[in-house]
Amino acid sequence: MKRPKLAGVFLFVCCLLAYLMFVKHHFSSKADVFRPLPPQHQPSSDRTADDRPSSSSGLDFQYGIMFDAGSTGTRVHIFKFQMENTEAPKLAEETFRAIKPGLSAYADDPQKCTTGIMELLEVAQSSIPSSLWTSTPVVLRATAGLRLLPGEKADHLLDRVRALFQESPFLSREDSVSIMDGTDEGISAWITVNFLTGGLHSADSPTVGILDLGGGSTQITFSPQDEKTIQTSPIDYIRSFQVFHSTHTVYTHSYLGLGLMSARLAILGGVDAPPLGGSTELVSPCLAPEYSGRWEHADVVYTVKGQKAGEPAYEACLAKVEKVLYRKVTRASEAADADFYAFSYYYDRAVDLGAIEEKSGGAIRVSEYMDAAKRVCGSLSFGPQNPFLCLDLVYISVLLQQLGFPPHKHLQLARTINRVETSWALGATFHYVQTLRTR
Repeated sequence: MKRPKLAGVFLFVCCLLAYLMFVKHHFSSKADVFRPLPPQHQPSSDRTADDRPSSSSGLDFQYGIMFDAGSTGTRVHIFKFQMENTEAPKLAEETFRAIKPGLSAYADDPQKCTTGIMELLEVAQSSIPSSLWTSTPVVLRATAGLRLLPGEKADHLLDRVRALFQESPFLSREDSVSIMDGTDEGISAWITVNFLTGGLHSADSPTVGILDLGGGSTQITFSPQDEKTIQTSPIDYIRSFQVFHSTHTVYTHSYLGLGLMSARLAILGGVDAPPLGGSTELVSPCLAPEYSGRWEHADVVYTVKGQKAGEPAYEACLAKVEKVLYRKVTRASEAADADFYAFSYYYDRAVDLGAIEEKSGGAIRVSEYMDAAKRVCGSLSFGPQNPFLCLDLVYISVLLQQLGFPPHKHLQLARTINRVETSWALGATFHYVQTLRTR
């Protein structure tokens, strides 16, 4: 009888041990299910120590490379974002480099743009950990300089850049290289500025408008507070979009051909008689009397001259500017009341006047541009150092008034906010990176 009892006890102990082993394995498996996993877009073993996500907060880092192919130069922005699943990304770092001339200068020989693009790609490679190159999108958006080119020439330039991107170690997709719509340029700049000033951090935060004066085009974008503005504005001036889980409605328009360099050419009379050869002569009352010099625009070298002394320069130049802008600009009804940031050539000419510090920026009244235009144009000595200052100031002062800004209106001028450029590049990169993460 003892042997059966011992066998029964032994069998019971074995069953108990087997059950305990099963329970232990079962719960350890469930613990694995709930363990935080590294993001799927980049294996954790490939990350550097600084770029590994925090398992407790769900944060990770994403880089984005944005090439801004403008009319006067190409700029690369390398952004490092701290990504969060439920909140807006945080900008951890930016690297910036610019080269001249713009892509459009190589319209007749696209191969020549290779050196500059490769130089900027090398800047990106030195700024991003090599383990993250294949997961970092590289994007080029061309603006007014390429919009103004014949379609075939623009396509050849973009094809060359596309080939260079595909040969690079970065993530290049079919939509990585394109010409940016002017409206998207204005919206992206609005996103950039309002992200940097805090206007997008919550639904209740007030936003600011933006004014961007580039070489080939100019943009105005702001969020209307009056329903009447939305109802009475041209239908294509009102756009709604979502950013950081909130929907925004803005008044936005891009005026192609009214950027400062394109406007210069039109005011000088170059548009009516485009040159067939390599150079042409332009004479204008917007230049100092007896001035003669050379000016290169869109790969054409112009000889520019001032008219003889006699007719008041300011009045004569004002008439030329008003003729160029006649019925080309729509007045924005709320522009006088909204807060605006202005940059690009608005900023540069204010620096030239000494109205703001070059590094820190500041505020300026529209009337300061107007008064400076009268003062500069009335001086016989404005030619040698900056021969276009009279023309530029008259153009800016008239443009702002036609957009709806009265003389007493203050504009905040900023080249950077929190050391980040006030351009469309950051806003466009936000959009592209988030699009990749949702695919």
